[in-house]
Amino acid sequence: MAKVLLVDTNFSSGPILNFLRNAGHTVVFAGGNPRDFLAKATPGYQQLDYSNPAALADLCTRLGIEYLVPGCNDRSYYSCAEVADRLHFPGIDSLYATETINHKQKFRSFAQGEGLSVPRVFSATETPNCPVIVKPVDAYSGRGITVVQADNEAQLKQALETARAESKSGDCLMEEFVDGQLYSHSAFVVNGRVLQDFVVIEHGSANPFVVDTSHIALDFPEDIHRRIRREIEHMAQSLRLCDGLIHTQFLLKGEKFWLVEVTRRCPGDLYSQLIELSTGFPYVASYTKGFLGQHAAPGPIKQQFILRHTVTLPHEGLLQHLHFKHPLHLERWVPIASTGDLVAPSPAGRIALLFARCASAAELQTLARHAVNRQLYTFNG
Repeated sequence: MAKVLLVDTNFSSGPILNFLRNAGHTVVFAGGNPRDFLAKATPGYQQLDYSNPAALADLCTRLGIEYLVPGCNDRSYYSCAEVADRLHFPGIDSLYATETINHKQKFRSFAQGEGLSVPRVFSATETPNCPVIVKPVDAYSGRGITVVQADNEAQLKQALETARAESKSGDCLMEEFVDGQLYSHSAFVVNGRVLQDFVVIEHGSANPFVVDTSHIALDFPEDIHRRIRREIEHMAQSLRLCDGLIHTQFLLKGEKFWLVEVTRRCPGDLYSQLIELSTGFPYVASYTKGFLGQHAAPGPIKQQFILRHTVTLPHEGLLQHLHFKHPLHLERWVPIASTGDLVAPSPAGRIALLFARCASAAELQTLARHAVNRQLYTFNG
């Protein structure tokens, strides 16, 4: 068995660690926060700021690491790509492909050149005559995002300043605001072709730019699904992406869709467990195998009705308890905050993750509606 370095210590990477250890590998994991879940809960922790690729490469060399596995955030994957560019670990994209995908402005330019479906982009010197959304080019989790109505120059100026302040590079993207339903498309690709994929409907109840409620999309239009697959395969072939996961968020309105975010790392907030509980597909194993030089294998899908909800607040609050207003079958409850904690508003603070099992599609949709309308529970604090 091999010596593997997992680059993340967040609880969402716990299933990745479990798969690697159950497969018999010797696993160490790196992260800068010794209070993170994996750092506290299990031996093998290496305290390291992995945003420093030189330090990460030095750790790989010093420990004799054979395989490098990114965790559940974009910085982890980017640093792994920088290290793999020098040390040649399998399953990790080239630096060019990684930058193209992770930098919002570069991705929009690439997508427009390839004829992919993305929102219209404006330069920072323009004053568009339509609503726009302004966001940092290299920040995530809803930070620094503002929607600006048409012909409001004062608001646009403030939105640009806010986005630049959240950007590590001080740059931002301004694009047409599309008022569509948000979905994610999680696809496992081999030789540029989709082997297995899933579509999930996503909502933000506490923060409109942060997903906190999701489930497998029921009766998603097959024609649109095929068109999305074609665009993902086109992107994978054009950028010569490694075999493995391509996770995409897109907006859908009527028959038209727009790709808005693409990542190669495992999505956070235990998205992997939503897919596994809902379908039985070994999502974590399929993701991790790509970095071990192996391929994902398709298997039978068994549909279960599972809701994933991240318990967050639209405002700051001191946690005492939650009062649930509707009955639900809790499949899993993953606590993040403790009683007495001062919980920051979304996206900075989270109380827990819950997975609820439903008996039917109708029950799932009803429960999701309660969660999206913030009527599933009340917060007491």
